[in-house]
Amino acid sequence: MNKKTIRDINPAGKRVLMRVDFNVPFDDEGGVSDDTRIRAAIPTIQHLVDAGAKVILTSHRGRPEPGERLRKTSLQPAAERLNELIDANVKFAEDCIGAPAEEAVAALQDGEVLMLENVRYYPEEKKNGEEFAEKLAAHGEIFVNDAFGTAHREHASNV
Repeated sequence: MNKKTIRDINPAGKRVLMRVDFNVPFDDEGGVSDDTRIRAAIPTIQHLVDAGAKVILTSHRGRPEPGERLRKTSLQPAAERLNELIDANVKFAEDCIGAPAEEAVAALQDGEVLMLENVRYYPEEKKNGEEFAEKLAAHGEIFVNDAFGTAHREHASNV
């Protein structure tokens, strides 16, 4: 297979949808208690930011029940922690598809980062729903999979 790496592309001015593994533990106050996975993604994110991309991050967190949106499964604390660790402006979208996500993506400037809300809030993620995958994919012009730990799953955000 002839797969490209991020060093083989010019992402300047492009929307890069990046699958990360931010399924991180939180402490009792709702903050990130172990940011190892977030730190592991920083070199790739920073490379894209420095190259002038608009970086849109997608991930899952936990195993929420359908329709359940709780702080303990939200990616907002992970976005807040990333904002503390990276040399870029990190924003957060209240959803991963639909108007909130589309508006946040449209407002992104070159060199900014947007964390989308938990893809597992939608059962179509684990079912590898084609329509859901198309909605996610519409956010980016380039796709980067930096979530090696989840790459084996046939979920919409991976495949």
